Amino acid sequence: MDMKAEFLRIMRTQTDMAIATSVEGQPNVRIVNFYFDDAVGILYFSTFKDNDKVREMSENPHVAFTTVPHEGNEHVKAKGLAKISAHSIFDVAEHFIEKIPDYASTIEYAGDSLIVYEVKFDEALVTLDFEHIETIRL
Repeated sequence: MDMKAEFLRIMRTQTDMAIATSVEGQPNVRIVNFYFDDAVGILYFSTFKDNDKVREMSENPHVAFTTVPHEGNEHVKAKGLAKISAHSIFDVAEHFIEKIPDYASTIEYAGDSLIVYEVKFDEALVTLDFEHIETIRL
């Protein structure tokens, strides 16, 4: 089984991830939409500029995430570093909308209030089911 191909499939098809931050030993987790650019190996997500996670990631850029399966148990889990992207939501809008068509209305309504983050990670745990779990290097 080609787990790298399975990783890419999951990252293309799942739309939500839970991202965890931690500041002063206090964890915080929330669900966000994302897309993964496999050409550069970077995960992108957006959030409102005044959101708590913006402050939290500026204080501690170390994050953990897991994709959220809507059926079954398939998911990807990883740890990485988050940073504000040089891309605006308008620069990456087509990628979000291709993956999540309803995101077009979010961008239209609140695009100027959104900031884009990049998460870079070197390895990921890919779970297909209870028998097929593997850590891959990117």
